[in-house]
Amino acid sequence: MRFLKGHGTENDFVILPDHDGSLDLPASLVTALCDRRSGIGADGVLHVVPAELSAEATEIAGRAREAGRAHAADWFMDYRNADGGVAEMCGNGLRVFARYLVDAGLADPGEFDVVTRAGVRRVRLARTGDVTVDMGAPEVLGESLATVGAAEYAGLVVDMGNPHLACVTGDPVTQLDLTAQPGFDPAVFPHGVNIELLNLVGERRVVMRVYERGCGETRSCGTGTAAAAVAAAHFAGESTGTWTVEVPGGILSVTLDGRTSHLTGPAVLVASGDLPAIALN
Repeated sequence: MRFLKGHGTENDFVILPDHDGSLDLPASLVTALCDRRSGIGADGVLHVVPAELSAEATEIAGRAREAGRAHAADWFMDYRNADGGVAEMCGNGLRVFARYLVDAGLADPGEFDVVTRAGVRRVRLARTGDVTVDMGAPEVLGESLATVGAAEYAGLVVDMGNPHLACVTGDPVTQLDLTAQPGFDPAVFPHGVNIELLNLVGERRVVMRVYERGCGETRSCGTGTAAAAVAAAHFAGESTGTWTVEVPGGILSVTLDGRTSHLTGPAVLVASGDLPAIALN
């Protein structure tokens, strides 16, 4: 099996090119690949599939075209969390996905669309440097609570194509224990939730940590970064502007324009190789 390894602000991924759409990807294979001791090690898998060869992608792209929101998209980002579960969207993963397409000569630098389970998303990148992703319009769905140890934190429920609970806290997030899943209301999040804990540290600047559904704490989360910016802006009485978000893996930028959100940050490919089938047995 051919693979590559990449990361966006240290949120890391195994990339599986599947240009003929023939790869069977059961949850057991995803977990084996993502295991950091016996596999390659990653927060998730980016399965690279031609959109025309995926019935799921064809349906998603068709809905976007009917709504007048997309141009032709050649590739489908079939994203899987490290636990093998299917996920709707991954902002850091989409930047790495786009960087792979350009580096592999499968897409030209500039702007192009990619199909994700959260819809068709536009990316913008040069041959080198940061990648910008149109993350779509954030949808604020109310408030809920997250529990970390004995502490409860109020947060904003934000849909970024996947579910988030973004909590502005008075406690330093660098000192919180995220070794275990924070508590949340399953009635609000029946399919689980990504939980962001953030401090406001300057004008339109926040520090964030995240516990990702199906992964645990990660060094970064693209959709979570966007949700954190939405929560920070809400807390500050704003709805637009550009926010700098510091995560353990680096720095990202989120621009809110009242219509959509854009995430900008690095995307780096660090390795490639072939994995023998016996290694996955």
